Amino acid sequence: MALISRRRFIQLAAGASLAGFMMAGDALAVEPAFMLDVTRYSIKLPGWPQGLRLKIVALADIHACDPLMSEARVRAIAGLANSLSPDLIVLLGDFNAGHDYVTGAVYPEQWGRALSVLRAPLGAWGVLGNHDWWHGPLPDMPGDEGAGVRRGMQLAGIEVMENRAVRLSHQGQPFWLLGLGDQMARLIKPGWTKGVDDLPGTLAQVKDQAPAILLAHEPDIFRRVPQRIGLTLCGHTHGGQVNLPFLRRRWWKDGLTGYDSIYGHTVIDSRQLIISGGLGESFLPIRFLRPPEINEIWIEGA
Repeated sequence: MALISRRRFIQLAAGASLAGFMMAGDALAVEPAFMLDVTRYSIKLPGWPQGLRLKIVALADIHACDPLMSEARVRAIAGLANSLSPDLIVLLGDFNAGHDYVTGAVYPEQWGRALSVLRAPLGAWGVLGNHDWWHGPLPDMPGDEGAGVRRGMQLAGIEVMENRAVRLSHQGQPFWLLGLGDQMARLIKPGWTKGVDDLPGTLAQVKDQAPAILLAHEPDIFRRVPQRIGLTLCGHTHGGQVNLPFLRRRWWKDGLTGYDSIYGHTVIDSRQLIISGGLGESFLPIRFLRPPEINEIWIEGA
């Protein structure tokens, strides 16, 4: 076996250290704080009216807190969402911060003001996430079962969707928008949660055969979504947040969620799912190879 020289070993060690430093800097600072992608999807839905195009802009997992997701940054994200000229804006839960590594809280009144600039002809609609139920604006603050987050959403002009279905119309064609209560809302004990979701009750509010879109924070529900729902939009997973294939497969499929997809577009039969990579962070303020994103979703008939 060939031996390497001491000088070569030092060069390799220095290179590895520099690479590690650069990766850490990207994960801790560059991606979470300065990057923002627009990820676009073009969806063809069976049963959707031919010739009808609907543009949805989705924001997920804001996790408002200083310094990485300040009120000013939330407002800038809302401005970018507006610049995409959506017909409909949806927010997919987790407005509260998701980790303790912060310099200060961003309260619902603050992020509510920031999001109040959102504009779309069909309005802005949103669901709550697990962190909105579990605790206050920061993880060490007591929770209020989402009351503060609902106030922030109302201040922003975002319609709160919890086990609720509404019939909307675009270019004279109707469709249903459904929003689900959070599936992990109540912490029973470590590792055990109980949801406030009511999928059957929400579906029962749909009174005709117009196409339907479902908003839910966690993607776990997708395995129970019937064919009646053409498209389900979710957040929660942050797309893995640290996008290393061997890590995300073990961490998510075997651990935090019962559904085996954590990001992107999934089609099963005629049912379709989009999981957003989200905007903020949980557990640690890091992202690697999964920068924050806004989703632009075009829907048309199959």
